[in-house]
Amino acid sequence: MLNFVICDDNENLLDRLEKMLETIFTKNNLDASVAFKSDNADDILNYIDTNTADVLMLDINLKSSKSGLELAEEIRKRKKNPYIIFTTGHLEYAMVAYKYKTFDYLPKPIVYDRLEETITRLFEDANELSKNYLKIDNKNTLIDEAEIHYIKRDGMKLVFHTASRDYETYSSFNKFQEKLPSTYIRCHKSYIANVNQIKDVEPVSGTITFTDGHSCDIGPKYKKDFLEVFKNYGSFVE
Repeated sequence: MLNFVICDDNENLLDRLEKMLETIFTKNNLDASVAFKSDNADDILNYIDTNTADVLMLDINLKSSKSGLELAEEIRKRKKNPYIIFTTGHLEYAMVAYKYKTFDYLPKPIVYDRLEETITRLFEDANELSKNYLKIDNKNTLIDEAEIHYIKRDGMKLVFHTASRDYETYSSFNKFQEKLPSTYIRCHKSYIANVNQIKDVEPVSGTITFTDGHSCDIGPKYKKDFLEVFKNYGSFVE
């Protein structure tokens, strides 16, 4: 899922933009939601410090402690990967806005068709960024690969476990193993583990503990290869 965060100093426009986005998500079968919205730049910064924000839509002319451009600069110091989309009624800011790795620039008043084109193109771009996002089904469900702790086979389904939620899809390990980065290691007939989310490994008991406290077993068949590959990735996550 892609989490959208919106900042605009006009509360009516905030509500209208949220409704437009939700309509676009539903119409195009996109796995996304508006996770947070505010008319205050500092609220946005506080939110992204402790929450996932994949797409930020920022009004440039904020009547706040920071302008939209200053807010984007702060965001880029903290987060390198989120998409940034600027909105404003002042076209002269367009060229300046792109210095912050801007995905798009939407002139106000925002037109539904123009917004829909931008959002669908953003999803196409995210689908192509195999190093960052994993598409798990035909509903455009996208998961940041870094957030997946492990993938579990449960009957005919695969469960992608993250700290915030589990994602389920009817599929097999074979379909995804070639798409996964090298930090994902098969450790059990029913588990693939993300090395970057492992907190501890007990070789004797054959148990892996992840950063959120969840655990899984290391299967005897996979133990030797798993431990050999795992040690090449350095120390455990603290």
